[in-house]
Amino acid sequence: MAKRLSPTFATKEMRRPLVAVDIVVCAIRDGALQIVLIRRAMPPFEGKWAIPGGFVLPEETLDHAAKRELREEAGIRVAGEYLEQLFTFGDVARDPRGRVISVTYLALIHGEGIEPRGGSDAADARWWPVTELPTLAFDHAHILAYALQRLRYKLEYTNVAYSLLPGRFTLSQLQRVYESILGKRLDKRNFRKRMLSREIIEATSERQAEGAGRPALLYRFRARKPVEL
Repeated sequence: MAKRLSPTFATKEMRRPLVAVDIVVCAIRDGALQIVLIRRAMPPFEGKWAIPGGFVLPEETLDHAAKRELREEAGIRVAGEYLEQLFTFGDVARDPRGRVISVTYLALIHGEGIEPRGGSDAADARWWPVTELPTLAFDHAHILAYALQRLRYKLEYTNVAYSLLPGRFTLSQLQRVYESILGKRLDKRNFRKRMLSREIIEATSERQAEGAGRPALLYRFRARKPVEL
């Protein structure tokens, strides 16, 4: 016989928590790894900077909610760009409004020329270098630290850097992407040898249009979609 729930248990213990999505958007801009933050326009944490996100509507999938919130709060549309579900954060006290479980996403885009704009419940939106971040609302500092660590790991076993670069790029540009994410300088000769040996990029017949001396050869990723090495 199935166990019968008491009225007290049914009304108190089975109250459904709210589900939210938070999206860490990364790009390489001005030679540095930067993320999109929004300034909250309402409580809690009114006026504080936060990762774009919001509550999932009853009729939508998690992916759809992530794309919608990013579009509404920061004016950024994600279609063919890299978007990955990362982790679920569910600390009981993470939101002062009540029990909120957040499904987090990592979005990687080629951010040159893309300027966020505040909308929905966001008073402002802008790019921030990861080395110059303000104090963040909720547990977003923890979420961001987790996302950045995952991104660093992914450089080791996937071709994920493709999503942060244009279709054609120099090896120097590729190296700057790795250095910006890893937060350290890399030996030029060893880096190039390693990247070419992994066979995830290939040379084109084109060269960089400008630059001192002989224009650098342009490369491209063999696949502009996620591939494990």
